[in-house]
Amino acid sequence: MSITDQILAALVVYGLPVLFGVILICSVGIPFPVSLVLVAAGSFAEQGDMKLWQVIAVASIAAVLGDQIGYGLSRWGGRRLINRISRRIGGKVKIKQAEALTKRWSGAGVFLSRWLVTPLGPWVNVTSGIGAYPWQRFLLWDVLGEVLWVVIYVILGYMFSNRVQAIAEILGNLAWVIVGLIVAAILGWKLVRIHAPENSG
Repeated sequence: MSITDQILAALVVYGLPVLFGVILICSVGIPFPVSLVLVAAGSFAEQGDMKLWQVIAVASIAAVLGDQIGYGLSRWGGRRLINRISRRIGGKVKIKQAEALTKRWSGAGVFLSRWLVTPLGPWVNVTSGIGAYPWQRFLLWDVLGEVLWVVIYVILGYMFSNRVQAIAEILGNLAWVIVGLIVAAILGWKLVRIHAPENSG
């Protein structure tokens, strides 16, 4: 069995504690098929194995708590610790992308990385902590974004209970396309600013 199959099997047997643990770990930055888990949890709720409101509440709390852990470690652990962690789990490129996103969009970047560009979420936590982004603002945008993310994915799983794998794959691919478009837009904007004085002269 793959790790994904094992997680889904554990979700069926143990329910909410497994959902909480997986979402928490993913939010801190450990790669797991979190999209699939959320969609599957929504499907299980539709089938009556879980209660929909409990799935949404537990997943939202776990996501926000994981983000706060990532933010706290980054803010008080410093860039040296983060560089060491990112080297081990291949996060250097994502750190740069997340830094570009947070510099460009600030609090809105935190919000968007919760539900629209979820692959960058843990790395935005890191860059927000390193950059000493105000914790109260981070918490506000984090809660708003994570609750929206959980609701979207769980409700999709609930509505399309018989197509869990397909929905999760579509959402995962779409997220990476959006990441690429945002990075390309930021780089393009910087290039325009660099060459603007030359053209005006």
